[in-house]
Amino acid sequence: MTTLLGISGSLRKQSYNTALLHAASALAPAGVTIEVVTLHGIPLYDGDLEEQEGIPPAVQALKQKIIGSDGVILATPEYNNSIPGVFKNAIDWLSRPSADIQQVFGQRAFALVGATPSGFGTLLSQNAWLSVLRQLGAYHWTSGRLLVSRAHEVFDSEGQLQDKRIKQELQHFIQEFTKFTDKV
Repeated sequence: MTTLLGISGSLRKQSYNTALLHAASALAPAGVTIEVVTLHGIPLYDGDLEEQEGIPPAVQALKQKIIGSDGVILATPEYNNSIPGVFKNAIDWLSRPSADIQQVFGQRAFALVGATPSGFGTLLSQNAWLSVLRQLGAYHWTSGRLLVSRAHEVFDSEGQLQDKRIKQELQHFIQEFTKFTDKV
């Protein structure tokens, strides 16, 4: 049994990235489960807050989910040609204290996907993640990339994936990423 964790970098109720992860979960092959989580409840990183109160419960819970997974799929929106602040903030919290980095990120398989209404997909955001994942010691799966552009045409009003080509690409992406997690 392979357990993957899908983290959506969007807080919107009707997030295309959250919908993409739910579609991935539904398309996962037998023996693979994908748990979808969001970043709700994670405060802005503040070193004083960390010193006074420690790591927030929402961050601790997300850390445990990552540690308990065989691989992590980051579903990243693209804001101003880069990583959304809320997503980078969560990663910054997850890397605290720095002694936890190896346990949370080190030698763990990570993959990137993204959905956006624009015509260019989330290429720039996914590229911006590369230096972050490298710095944290994650094993970034580079053999697959899923960029969903014009997401408003790919998902229906209920957030269900309707595009057959994207469904096939997503299913293939999950199958191949699962194989990669087995090697890590």
